[in-house]
Amino acid sequence: MNSLAPSQLVLLISVAAFTLVAAISDLRTRKIPNWMTVPMCLAGLIYQVSFFQWSGLGSGLLGFLAGFGILFVLWMIGSAGGGDVKLMGALGPWMGGMLTLKVLFVSLIFVTLGTLGIVVFGVLANGFRKTKQQYLKTGVARENVDQRQKRRVMAFAVPVALAAWCMLAIQLFGPRG
Repeated sequence: MNSLAPSQLVLLISVAAFTLVAAISDLRTRKIPNWMTVPMCLAGLIYQVSFFQWSGLGSGLLGFLAGFGILFVLWMIGSAGGGDVKLMGALGPWMGGMLTLKVLFVSLIFVTLGTLGIVVFGVLANGFRKTKQQYLKTGVARENVDQRQKRRVMAFAVPVALAAWCMLAIQLFGPRG
């Protein structure tokens, strides 16, 4: 196994640490704070310029556009939370455009499988009716943010972290071809 280049080591440590802290924060509070995402986004752009100069800046900006842009559209239509948008916006500059899209795709697979597992477990443990009441909007014309947060089946930062780790492992340690 070849040793990692300094740029790869910085990428691996930074993304792994950030996504771990974001996942823990999202699990505990269902929030991903700005104090975490804004500096990470800026650090990602600095990382790109430091190691890859102008082409790195372009890659970082494309990553930001992919991560933030796609989740922003989903947030606008009510399918994603603001923290999810900030999370992917902070991760994008580190990963670049294509890797950010791969992380989004894999995280959607993980969130789908995780949600399915949680709902099936809920039905088996608590019955269909209680699980339906817990996760579906019933009888409420308008929900506030707290009500919507309580209905969330899983914290999106967890599947994003798992997807980022998988994609980095494949990119950094996978077969070369």
